[in-house]
Amino acid sequence: MAIYTFSFFHLLLAILPLMVPHATANLEGDALFALRRAVKDPGLKLQSWDPTLVDPCTWFHVTCDSDNRITRLDLGNAKLSGKLVPELGKLERLQYLELYMNELMGPIPKELGNLKSLLSLDLYHNNLTGSIPSSLSKLSNLKFLFICVYCRDVSNNDLCGTIPTAGSFSKFTEERFCSFLLMLFFCGYSNFLSGVV
Repeated sequence: MAIYTFSFFHLLLAILPLMVPHATANLEGDALFALRRAVKDPGLKLQSWDPTLVDPCTWFHVTCDSDNRITRLDLGNAKLSGKLVPELGKLERLQYLELYMNELMGPIPKELGNLKSLLSLDLYHNNLTGSIPSSLSKLSNLKFLFICVYCRDVSNNDLCGTIPTAGSFSKFTEERFCSFLLMLFFCGYSNFLSGVV
């Protein structure tokens, strides 16, 4: 009996590493499915997001790397409405989060500050409210932050509070930061952001 248990244990040790990528894929799939549950999708852009599939890399609007880890989420102009979910902060290798031109509302989750690989965060032309989370200043790879554009309708973000200037925000050149502020300014009088340039 001891030999059989020993052999089973070795077999389990040999198989376990093969299961880890799937476990990660499931965690990432769960994070995306939390978003799917939190939004309305009249255009059926998220129809392929099936939580019973082991690999979310097969879902539309999701791009993955060679390790089957999510690196890009392309849902710009998808007609989604609802709230962003904190679970998105679990997508450790996410580089591009494209959620512009939707009808998303509520605050920007502070958990997005956990996306250490994030290069681009596009949330402009939504109905987001609250402040820009200071946790976003931890995004050392962030190159592009688009949270608003000039529009004359009511679908702009209504952000308020202090503009973070530490961390990744300190790397923006004065020209880029002024452009960022100009975008916020042109979003209009509905923004109540403050900060020093």
